[in-house]
Amino acid sequence: MPLPLESVPNVSEGRDEAVLGALREAFSAPARLLDVHADADHHRSVFTLVGSGPELVETLLAGVRCALERIDLRRHEGAHPRIGAADVVPLVPLTSEAEPDARAAALALAGRVADELGLPVFFYGRLTEDLREPAFFRRGGPAELQRRIDAGELRPDRGPQRLHETAGGILVGVRRPLVAFNVNLRSDDVEAARALARLVRERDGGFAGVRALGLDLPRAGLVQVSMNVTDWQAAALHSIVERIVVAAEERGIEVAGSELVGLMPAGAAVAAAGAVLRIEGFDPSRVLELRLLEG
Repeated sequence: MPLPLESVPNVSEGRDEAVLGALREAFSAPARLLDVHADADHHRSVFTLVGSGPELVETLLAGVRCALERIDLRRHEGAHPRIGAADVVPLVPLTSEAEPDARAAALALAGRVADELGLPVFFYGRLTEDLREPAFFRRGGPAELQRRIDAGELRPDRGPQRLHETAGGILVGVRRPLVAFNVNLRSDDVEAARALARLVRERDGGFAGVRALGLDLPRAGLVQVSMNVTDWQAAALHSIVERIVVAAEERGIEVAGSELVGLMPAGAAVAAAGAVLRIEGFDPSRVLELRLLEG
C-alpha cells in the first residue's frame, strides 16, 4: 500500500483559541489531521496532515480560506518571521517516487488559492529551479516583500501582484521530510541564542541541512534556538543538541529543554536512541514496528 502525502501548513495564529478551533476543523477533512502545535510566543501554529493529493488540496484550500477570513496580519506580532496568514504550505512526499504527486498537488493548490481566494502565491523548495527557501521571501516582512514586487525584483508565481491587505501572501512548495526542532535556553539574552544558532546552522559552517534562528520568547521567559533540520541523516539531532548544550554552558546558560514541532521521521528518533544507548549498528531495521510496516 503506497504511503500518503504529507502537508505541514504553518499558520500565523498561536493564541486565539476560537481561531485555532476553526483552523483545526478546516484542516481536518477530507485529509487526516495528525497533529497541531500552537506556540503563543511564535504566534504560529503548525498542522500536520496526510492524505492523497486531491484530499490534501481540498483540505488545505479550506484551511487557507479559514486563515484568510480569521487572521489580520496588520495586528499580528510574534517571534517567528512571516509573510502571510497562511504563511507556508509544503507538500511532502514520504518517498522519492511520490514527488511527482506532491508537485501536482502543490500546483493544483496554488492555482486554486490564486483563483478562488485571490492570494498571491510564491513557490519555494523543489518547485523552484534554485531550491529557494521561505527565508528568501520573509526578510523584512510583508512590507519589504511588496516593495520587492513593486520594484520588479520578484513576482508571485500565481495570483495578483499585490499582497492581500489582511492576509498577505502564501508560500507553497515541495520539500523532503524535515524535523522542526527547538532548544530553549533559560536566559533573556537573545543575542546568545542567535550566536548558538550561527554555531549550528549550515550557512555559517555548522551542521549540513540545519536552518536556525535565535528567538526571544517573552511569554515563556526564555530564549530559543529554533531549527529546521532538513536532512536528519546528515545532521543527527543528538549531535546538534550536544553542541548547543556545550556552547550554552560555556556562556553560563542553562538549557531548559528541547521541543519537537509537529512530527518527526521514525528514522531520526531511532538514530538518536541508538546513539544515546550506544548500540553498535542500531538502525531502523532493528525496530520491530518498522520492520512490520515493510510488509
